[in-house]
Amino acid sequence: MTSSKVALVIGSGGIKCAAAIGMWQVLKTEILPDLIVGCSGGSIYSALIARDADTDYMAERSRQVWTAEIMQGYTENLKATRGGSLRFTERSGLVDDAYLNEALEGVAFDMTFADLAIPLKLIATDMNTGEKVVLTEGRIRDAVRASLAIPIIFPPWEIDGRLLIDGGVSDPLPIDVAIQEGADIIIAMGFSLSYRKRLRSMTAVQEQLNSIYMNNILNATYGFYNLAHHAEIFPIMPEFEEPLSMFDVDKLPEIIEKGAEATRTQLPHIRRLMESMVG
Repeated sequence: MTSSKVALVIGSGGIKCAAAIGMWQVLKTEILPDLIVGCSGGSIYSALIARDADTDYMAERSRQVWTAEIMQGYTENLKATRGGSLRFTERSGLVDDAYLNEALEGVAFDMTFADLAIPLKLIATDMNTGEKVVLTEGRIRDAVRASLAIPIIFPPWEIDGRLLIDGGVSDPLPIDVAIQEGADIIIAMGFSLSYRKRLRSMTAVQEQLNSIYMNNILNATYGFYNLAHHAEIFPIMPEFEEPLSMFDVDKLPEIIEKGAEATRTQLPHIRRLMESMVG
């Protein structure tokens, strides 16, 4: 008999990534992953699962992170940048990231990768080269903060001399990292970004362009690896009836349930494959 190596991949998607709580509610009594890979908003939930946090705690901390307070300073800095009184550099962001940094500490990310119950890899992007960076050492908070650094919005985060930004810029669903680690079964939760119907500001246009390129990267990446490793990859793609704002914390129960629903759909197929690989 042989045992299969199972990897859990959680991609970028803002507050939609809280659907990973519902996914874990379904999976935790069935499957113990050998590896977890996280990217952007998914890095938060990947780290929480890897540190063996319970789902109630994950939901509670989601309300702390996905709040409008993380956007402190945005309006003032945008006006100052447009007016020329604020110089924007490669280390700048329109948001004062003090609240975000504090919120990540509150999620108990003072731990290191070495402290985790399950091996974890978090994805960021090198600001200067565009290279995908796989983070596996040091403080969890630093890695999550780097993976969350939405370009222009949040300041980049420096780790080991490299200026890092949002992992979703280079790979919104890093299935390849799990493949490279020899995973036999890959459970991949990904999210499409919503498109705006009205574009009435520079910010709205920027968000629309971001959604276009991120969705195209997601579809191309998933399509390639699905063809190359079809039998081993199980996509969990929650569908939402309406667009979600990054700060729709009142919709967290719905988001979590959507994650659970999408996971329950795939669970019988995952079970069958695991049984066939063991047998």
